[in-house]
Amino acid sequence: MNVKLTATQTTVIQSAAARLDGNIEPLPTNLRGGAKTAVIDGLLARDLITKFQHTDHVAYHLTDAAYAVVGRKRNLPAPVTPDAEIEAAVTAAEANWAQDRTDTKPRTRKNSKQAAVVQMLQRPDGTTIRQVMETTGWQAHTVRGTFAGALKKKLGLKIVSEKCTTGERVYRIA
Repeated sequence: MNVKLTATQTTVIQSAAARLDGNIEPLPTNLRGGAKTAVIDGLLARDLITKFQHTDHVAYHLTDAAYAVVGRKRNLPAPVTPDAEIEAAVTAAEANWAQDRTDTKPRTRKNSKQAAVVQMLQRPDGTTIRQVMETTGWQAHTVRGTFAGALKKKLGLKIVSEKCTTGERVYRIA
């Protein structure tokens, strides 16, 4: 292939061709700003590199034509052929993980604040937010969040509330 390149473009291609992935970076340290842009644009215009947009950056890799320009072949890793024994082990492990996810229920440690709140909710007379705040040291919004999130959603408990004669709301597990 007869392509006219600058000395810098040739250096960039030769360096990238020596890398396993064919990435043109890191570029020579003296190549900055407009010169860097000119080299990349020139290589893109000649279809010697391709642009890959990753989530957090852009990468440029050599094309087969670029390897041909410098008289090299693309370094391709050997194809991976999974061993039947390994495949069976992976399949078994995935099945176990799937089973574990469906069999487990959220649990509460016996000596935790959450366990204390559950015990308070199980009392025949229930509990108030104020009582839970005094027992746990939590603020009111934390108590309400625990009722809604950890206890109702995660543990699947049915919590009912009613106003008592004092005007305070009493909560209990139904």
